[in-house]
Amino acid sequence: MAMKKGNLSINSENMLPIIKKWLYSDHDIFVREMVSNGCDAITKLNKLSVIGEYERPDDKQDSIHVIVNPEEKTLKFIDTGIGMTEQEVEEYITQIAFSGATEFLEKYKGKTDADQMIGHFGLGFYSAFMVAHQVDIDTLSYQEGAKPVHWESDGESEYEIGEGTKDSIGTEITLHLNEDSYEFCNEYRMREVLNRYCSFMPVEIYLENANAPKPEPVEPKADSESADSEDKEAKEPEAPKPINDIHPLWTKHPNECTDDEYKDFYRKVFNDYKEPLFWIHLNMDYPFNLKGILYFPKINTEYDSIEGTIKLYNNQVFIADNIKEVIPEFLMLLKGVIDCPDLPLNVSRSALQNDGFVKKIADYISKKVADKLSGMCKTDRESYEKYWDDISPFIKFGCIKEEKFADKMMDYILFKDLDNKYLTLEEYKEKNHLTADKEAEEPESEVVDTDGTTIEPDQDAESDENEDDKEPKKDTVFYVTDEVQQIQYINMFKTEGKDAVILKHNIDTPFITQLERRNESLRFMRIDADLTDDFKGEDSIAEDDAKSLTETFRKVLSNDKLEVRVENLKDNDISSMMILSEESRRMQEMMKMYGMAGMDPSMFGGQETLVLNANHPLVKFVLEHKRSKNVPVICEQLYDLAMLAHKPLNPDEMTRFVKRSNEIMLLLTK
Repeated sequence: MAMKKGNLSINSENMLPIIKKWLYSDHDIFVREMVSNGCDAITKLNKLSVIGEYERPDDKQDSIHVIVNPEEKTLKFIDTGIGMTEQEVEEYITQIAFSGATEFLEKYKGKTDADQMIGHFGLGFYSAFMVAHQVDIDTLSYQEGAKPVHWESDGESEYEIGEGTKDSIGTEITLHLNEDSYEFCNEYRMREVLNRYCSFMPVEIYLENANAPKPEPVEPKADSESADSEDKEAKEPEAPKPINDIHPLWTKHPNECTDDEYKDFYRKVFNDYKEPLFWIHLNMDYPFNLKGILYFPKINTEYDSIEGTIKLYNNQVFIADNIKEVIPEFLMLLKGVIDCPDLPLNVSRSALQNDGFVKKIADYISKKVADKLSGMCKTDRESYEKYWDDISPFIKFGCIKEEKFADKMMDYILFKDLDNKYLTLEEYKEKNHLTADKEAEEPESEVVDTDGTTIEPDQDAESDENEDDKEPKKDTVFYVTDEVQQIQYINMFKTEGKDAVILKHNIDTPFITQLERRNESLRFMRIDADLTDDFKGEDSIAEDDAKSLTETFRKVLSNDKLEVRVENLKDNDISSMMILSEESRRMQEMMKMYGMAGMDPSMFGGQETLVLNANHPLVKFVLEHKRSKNVPVICEQLYDLAMLAHKPLNPDEMTRFVKRSNEIMLLLTK
């Protein structure tokens, strides 16, 4: 049959170069397009078989073969799908962006399942020209009496089409690679790309090397008695294995999956050999189709950043990692897969179209995670507590980022106290008899006179009381950020029977700020933020003594702005300590966060206050022997000891502290 020529039907003469160079950000994505088109063709043929329009041979096996040929610098994609007639090739291939899948669905509407149509043979096909200087198509339609068709194009606006030689139903696409794309005819490089994009496509995919030597059959040994089963097995080469899993775990019902399967899948997909803490299997059919598995990995909460991986699929075709429109930002800290055939993807499937439907999917995923976590807290508190230290950064980040998630999870946030017990906020309040919010809710009780009439409260008295107490009462929750650094304060709390919670992660500061915003009767203070009356003795300090100590320490430390408080502390073992108001600390942390760490904290009232215990012998010595030559070294040592229990000394301060400590010990030897 004579070949004929024609022109590609392009709406704009500049469209093809744009498709070839700019439609896809990653050039290796052409593999996904070629393979998914093959899957699409096979799916179409199977649908026709189901509805009786095609009689499928009993021995027919659905498959896609990807064949690399390093010698000829070609790459082939061969499918056993529906094939095309010459007319269909001209429609689906020469008219760029004409979707064969769309027409097929329209024709067989109501007879097939649209969710399984994953390819759009047309625009995606032209991604091949990103890496090839010529593309050939050889195809044979399933239709009775159909003739094979050969089509080829060099990627410009012309093509040739005519009768081909293919003798089996399906399509074979040959890419003649550009010089700068020879990497794709390398077997190992192609395996890498297939694993990235096609690991879970619904049709078996086989990778072959056209130049690889054929395995030679092993002859059975003549002198052996055993023409037995072992020799027979040796003669048969191992059958090729597909590179993909056509039934990934997320496509199954959760009841059909075992814990070992979930763990194996996690290791395979994420190359993480630490076992995940637990997982959430998503399986939804209405109002949209969504399946997936989200894993909570075990993390080291000491690290500043926690990065997860959410792989997004569309009908088992890989789309992207961590698309923010679908996955709530806080869940990107997790690892998992999401498969949603209903996603409104753009033509290149590399991004989402702006659609309110996408927000509903994100809301659903967030809700399912909240339901799983809250359900675990209610029904399996022991496991929930065991996982808490690892999962708390995810949950707290979610509460900060998403108000609806916070609404669902606030009652299930756990706090570890000084006894290493995990308590919800309400349980902690009850344990420590915190009642500010309850008092605020209780209405003022009526006063009844002896004759039974209600006495109205004295409005003037109430007004006076409000003048004296404008600030509403708040429940104070003390917290610890470093159990080693702040051990002095912890011991003081334990001695007085007071409690605090452990908040060691970077996410905790913004999280407690949000908690305070949501609950006006609640405030958080670090354990070294102030001294309550519980730690003070009954005796008062003479104003002149406090002034004298302040002047002495300021002079010795050469700091006229040093804040000094003199208190009678109950614990006489404590000579000095450092406090910093909660507001100042949070301001300092905010300055660090926004790169203002070099600014003077005192500009914002951010200086620490040195607290001296008037009951301690060293403090008494400084007060009573101001002119002693030992006073300067005692003052410096008391200051550094207080600072050490508060935060680490900088290198220069530590050097001076160690040197001074040695000098003090030498005095003991004299």
